[in-house]
Amino acid sequence: MLARMGVLAIDPGVNKSGFAFADRLRIVTRALDPTRSDGDDERLADHIQSLVEERDVSTLLVGLPLTMGGEETGQAERVRVLIALLHTRFPKLEIVAYDERLTTKEAESRLREHGYSGREIRTRKDSWAALVLLEDWLRSGEPR
Repeated sequence: MLARMGVLAIDPGVNKSGFAFADRLRIVTRALDPTRSDGDDERLADHIQSLVEERDVSTLLVGLPLTMGGEETGQAERVRVLIALLHTRFPKLEIVAYDERLTTKEAESRLREHGYSGREIRTRKDSWAALVLLEDWLRSGEPR
């Protein structure tokens, strides 16, 4: 078992991906800056590597897109390819795929509650969706 360190949550998108981080004690969570990868998984993996190198990370939490009925979407296949790449790039890290249903809607709602609108929401929603994903996973007892 890996030493308990931080968790990097990833909300992978075709054009832009969002990120959030939880410290090893799971007390502090925060959204990080999103990045554009324009469908290039290697470019996205390079960015993830830089985030991992900047923090003590033992777990990558990757949002898996599911339908409301719980089946994987067409986008889920692309995420599974990314997860396979991450396993290759980060063999010492635990990589967990986790249901990301409704995280974007919740992120948009939270952003509106914080007074953001329009372009500000579009700019921040991917990383706030990663934050919602991370907080849900932590509240659920960190299921594997």
